[in-house]
Amino acid sequence: MPKEVTVGSPATAANMVCGFDILGFALDGPYDKLTIRLTAERGVSIRNFDSFDLPLIPEKNVIGGALLAMLDELEDGIGFEVDSTKTIKPGSGIGSSAASAAGAVVGANYLLNGRFSKSDLVRFAMNGEKVASGVRHADNLAPAIYGGVTLIRSTFPLDIVSIPAPDLYVTVLHPLIEVKTSNAREILKKEILLKDAAVQWGNIAGLVAGLMKKDYELISRSLVDVIIEPIRSILIPAFYETRACSLEAGALGGGISGSGPSVFMLSKDAETASKVELAIRREYSRTGIAFETHLSTINHEGVKIIHHS
Repeated sequence: MPKEVTVGSPATAANMVCGFDILGFALDGPYDKLTIRLTAERGVSIRNFDSFDLPLIPEKNVIGGALLAMLDELEDGIGFEVDSTKTIKPGSGIGSSAASAAGAVVGANYLLNGRFSKSDLVRFAMNGEKVASGVRHADNLAPAIYGGVTLIRSTFPLDIVSIPAPDLYVTVLHPLIEVKTSNAREILKKEILLKDAAVQWGNIAGLVAGLMKKDYELISRSLVDVIIEPIRSILIPAFYETRACSLEAGALGGGISGSGPSVFMLSKDAETASKVELAIRREYSRTGIAFETHLSTINHEGVKIIHHS
């Protein structure tokens, strides 16, 4: 078996507007880099090579949570040592915790000669997400591990469906403020109206059908959220102004990435995505809030092997 592997683990956008906790897609960038080594001592040790000061105790780190779950199903007397270099900022809304957990389990599985399935890897990594947010959700993890656009048909038991999608272009706005996933979940309503649920179901079905048919008009008119976005948008300054200027610049649509504060917009081509970025930068500069933007395409590969030895 190989003794060491380095992986690139991508940012992801969860929910895809109307698909709360069930839809997500992977981005080509940014991505985290993790180096995983096999050790002869059972357990997980973590070293950070970034400035985010994340916990080194495995039970309090998403990497540790994911790998400890994997070790629970291994009888071998082995462990893992992980060097983590994050560029996806924690609390950014583009799957920072998922990138750590997904990269760790994919790398570890490579060292184990692919002993576990992708579904198993998502299941292990969900324990890492629980460390981060208190909830074992998979809408960021599935696209990070499978690549492309994924649908979580069921979480318990886990049932993941890869959705064929056109090569959409993505413009991401990242306001440099923090929105904790746990806090963004706490403000959500516990009950919703049946009429709102029916609208949401129609949009989810329309979005999935639009992606599979490469019907850009159907994708565009299905990117509507009547349940989550009206509440979470209060956490993101100038959210509606940002979306309005993006649509005017030609975006198909978009919304809050995960729990925010990042916002993503989908476009049919690279030229439009660049115009959307310019419009967003112009609009968001008026807020006085520091921000970053990213241009990407949908990443159909997911976590990738960079180097092994």
